[in-house]
Amino acid sequence: MCLALPARVVSIDAAGDLAMVAVGGVRKEISLALVEDVQVDDYVLIHVGYALNKISEEEAQITLALFAEAGLTPAGEV
Repeated sequence: MCLALPARVVSIDAAGDLAMVAVGGVRKEISLALVEDVQVDDYVLIHVGYALNKISEEEAQITLALFAEAGLTPAGEV
């Protein structure tokens, strides 16, 4: 079973291959090789350093709230 975490894209490199994402105050560089048309402020599901697909901000907020409720992430940190 795999777990993908929603994160907001905060920057994209000039080549468009890598992005910096943020979630819960943590930033991580990820690959955009599997997803097209990602822009800054989009939300993506990330797993092992790759964006798997784009999701809506609403879906990201709901998922992060469920993670917090389950004790997997701190509450209120999106």
